[in-house]
Parts: sequence; structure tokens; C-alpha cells
Amino acid sequence: MVLDSQSKLLLKIIIPVAIGIAVVVWLFGREFDIDTLKDIRFTPQVALGLSFALLALFGRDFGLAWRFLTLSDKRLSWKSATKVTMLCEFTSAITPTSVGGSALSMIFMGREGIKLGRATAITLTTLMLDEGFFMLFSPLLFLLISPSELFGFTQGAAAHDLQVLFWVVYGIICVIAIGLYVGIFKSPHIIAGLLSKIFSLPFLRRWRKAVDELGDNLTEASSELKSKPKRWWLAPVAATIVSWLSRFAVVNALMLAFIPEADQLTVLGRQFIVWALLTFTPTPGGSGVSEMLFKTYYSDIVYGPIMMLLAIIWRIFTYYVYLFIGFCMIPTFIRLKK
Repeated sequence: MVLDSQSKLLLKIIIPVAIGIAVVVWLFGREFDIDTLKDIRFTPQVALGLSFALLALFGRDFGLAWRFLTLSDKRLSWKSATKVTMLCEFTSAITPTSVGGSALSMIFMGREGIKLGRATAITLTTLMLDEGFFMLFSPLLFLLISPSELFGFTQGAAAHDLQVLFWVVYGIICVIAIGLYVGIFKSPHIIAGLLSKIFSLPFLRRWRKAVDELGDNLTEASSELKSKPKRWWLAPVAATIVSWLSRFAVVNALMLAFIPEADQLTVLGRQFIVWALLTFTPTPGGSGVSEMLFKTYYSDIVYGPIMMLLAIIWRIFTYYVYLFIGFCMIPTFIRLKK
């Protein structure tokens, strides 16, 4: 029996959700140890630190939703922008980080009434802003924090290799950011033309008309973005900074709670390195790789059984929570599909 389109969509969603849940169960079962709680006292300072972590979580989602709101010229409401944000974070949690949920945000925005061409332009702009954040702030990071502090947790060749890896990733990020800038603001017709040529292939030709319309809408939306005054861009740029710094600050809050003597600037700087390296990982949401990087980058600050506890709490705030929220939202997403 041939599945209808709704059943196919359901199947496409169930499979990655099942994989995501399996990864969560595997990680918790492998890493969680009740003995790690014996040496922990939940003092007012711990409660304060966890409260700051929750605040950072809210700041991250607020920044992302604010950016969708401003880039859409408020065609998206706060509710719709938040919904798009949560769905993007969910898809990021069940896809390799090299794919990410941002690539699907155009689909989610389309469901909220944004034309596909405009949604595509917004998606590319959010990617440009994210990559631009790393491109511009990395040099500043090394001005504020010495390499010995950023990579001081390891010695010799290992430290050198990590620095080389970071700068290789940084170079790739710069190429992507510049390419997106050119594609959006200088030559959107190149993107439209490339899509048109790709869908001229015999096995893709039936979608050619829709893709040509997408290209026209993309060019129109890009022209509108180019016409915006510099002052208009302050909001999406600020939203990008808020979302990323809030993402980094989760670990700062956890260190405040459990390792108050840790140098907060170094903790923040190392989060910058960790998230840059997580840009290109093959596992869903960076599962496994994230925990390994966390343990590696903070092994000189966090000792003993508390390390794994902090890693788990960090992943709850930055990963598992979005699996749960997205899993709750997916049934409604399917039910409203026409």
C-alpha cells in the first residue's frame, strides 16, 4: 500500500526522533553514576548557579527568536518566531552539526506564513550572522585570553594540534561567512541561477518551475535586505551576540555553582573553542563529541566525579531539553500538515 504524503512525513520524523531518543538513553546510561552525587552539596550557591544557567538558556532562545522576528520584519509574531526556534533546535539535536537545524528553518517559517523565497533569504542571513560572529570574535578572543590559557589543559604536540584544528575550522567559517555575504548582498542571482541549473537536470526537471519561482522570491527578498539601513541591522546582530554568549554562559553558570574558583573568562573562552569545533561533527547534535570536548577542555579546572555530572547537566541545558521540547511539538506539527 502506497503511503500518503502525511504518512511519509510521519515516518521521516519518527526515524530521527527514535535515533535521538536512543542516543539520549545511551548517553545517560553510559555516563550517569549515582555515586557522583555523594560529594555534592546543593547549597544556595549551587541553586544560584543553576538559576543563572536557566537564565542563559532563556537568553539563547530569546536571542534566536528575536532574530527571526526582526529579519522577518515582524511578519513572524513572537509566538511563531519562538516556535521556529524550538523546531530548529530540535532538528539540530537529531542531525549532524554540519547539517544543523538552521537549514530547515525555511520550512518552519513557511509553515508560519512566510514565502519560501523570503524564508530562504532569512535562513541564509541567520547562517551568515552566526558564521560572522565567530569570524569577528575569534581574533578578539585571542587578544583577551592568551593561547596558553585557552589550550593550557594539554601540553606539547596535543596543544599545538588543537590550535591548528581550531584555526582550520576558523578558516572554513570565514569562507562560509564571506560566501554567504556575497550570495545575499552582492550576487543573489548567482544562487538563483545555480539552483535553476541544478533543477534543469532530467530527474529534477519537474521541480524546475517551483525552483525558478523560489529564485525570483529569493532575489526580491535579498534586494529588500540590501535596502535596509545600517541601524536596522543592529537588532539581528545584537540578537546573534545575545544568543551565542548565552549559549556559552551556561558553563560559566555551572562553574559558578560547583567550581566557584574557576576563572570565568577562561571558561567562556574555552566554550568559544568548543562550539567552533562542534560546527563540523558527524553525530546528531554532536553527541559523544560534545562530552569528549567538555572533558578535554575543562580537565584542568574540574576534578574527580563532578566532571561527568557537570557534563551531563551541560548537555541537559544545551541538548536534551530541545529533544524533549521538539518531541512534544512534533505531533502538532504533523497534525497541522495539510
